[in-house]
Amino acid sequence: MPNDDMMYWLKIREFDLNQLQNQMSSQQRIQNLRDDPVGAAHAVRFQSDITRLNRYAKNVNTVVDRNNVADGYLATATSIMQRVRELAVQGANGVYTTGDRQKMGEEVNQLLNELVQLANSRSPDGNTLFAGTQDQSLAYRSLKGTIPGASGSVITAVSYTGNIDQNRVQIGDGSSVSENMPGNQVFWAEQQQIFANVDATTYQVQQSSQISINGRTIQLSAGDNIYAIISKINNAGAGVEAHLDPVKNSLVLQTTTPRQMWLQDVGGGNVLRDLGIINNVNGNPPHNIATSARVSGGSLFDMVIALRDDLYQGKVIDIGGRGLQGIDDGMNNLLAARAQLGSINERLKQVGDTISYEIPQVTQQLSRETDIDMSTAIMNLQMLTFTHKAALETAARVLQPTLLDFLR
Repeated sequence: MPNDDMMYWLKIREFDLNQLQNQMSSQQRIQNLRDDPVGAAHAVRFQSDITRLNRYAKNVNTVVDRNNVADGYLATATSIMQRVRELAVQGANGVYTTGDRQKMGEEVNQLLNELVQLANSRSPDGNTLFAGTQDQSLAYRSLKGTIPGASGSVITAVSYTGNIDQNRVQIGDGSSVSENMPGNQVFWAEQQQIFANVDATTYQVQQSSQISINGRTIQLSAGDNIYAIISKINNAGAGVEAHLDPVKNSLVLQTTTPRQMWLQDVGGGNVLRDLGIINNVNGNPPHNIATSARVSGGSLFDMVIALRDDLYQGKVIDIGGRGLQGIDDGMNNLLAARAQLGSINERLKQVGDTISYEIPQVTQQLSRETDIDMSTAIMNLQMLTFTHKAALETAARVLQPTLLDFLR
């Protein structure tokens, strides 16, 4: 019995020594859940919070870097547009000859090529910046041809081939920002208008259906007349205003800011087709506008192309009128896009500062919950070592071997 008792207490002492040594080597007070169930639960939550905050911090840095790259390209585009505007002002001056204006047109043509190149720019990771979520393909496709006054083949049209979807990046619990800007908003100049050619005064929705305008889905009910449709479009927050044409009684859609409209019938409906807004052949925006509809409002490239053509042909009045106005509209929209990027980056800076403050605070809470006090641990280790050694010495004195132990 004395032997069994001694072995029992020695095993307990060895277990305490082993546990304390493990705590000191890992610098963690909690080795198993049974050590402190409540503290372990708190530690898991703190560790999860730190991981989440670090992920948010990386997301913030990624979006800021991407926005800085995009802003650099937009700054270059703005400088190009400023030069184009200078040429427009010069071209509208009557002191220059037709030959001088053709030379100005040649310079504008070269600047147009660079603008298209900037619109198709890619970030350092190889993704297209201004193509929406189709970031593996070019944002704009240019068509070339010959025009009067040009010495060779030049760009005659530039069309958007991306989409309007935006990648959302989470920067906080329930908070996210967009990391990309669709090119048909950035490189646009005028508010787009679509005038249908179908009388809509007696129109009614035949069955419940949906339409999509600039990514916003609008629910329409069976029996809705044109006025109900107009009201739902205006209240959808899609950046589009609708009204009836006072002459033809047809539907008219107009963007509230310079951008290209993105229109679709979804859910099996055909409301926009029936109203003469989109066609029945190609249902993919933005190239699905009905041929019978009249469209106004162009992109930044349309404004530069029109100015170049006027310079080639020596149309002084058009250069100083619609040409200069279109260039100003395009520049204003570029500046608005840069202002948006700047505001997003300013917000992200504040978010980054908050995260940088929160991470040390949560880390400190985790440390208080799980870290071991080394000074106390060293003192306890010395005490356990001393007592364990004393127990072994005592056992050696009390349980001395006899002749019977050897005979057994």
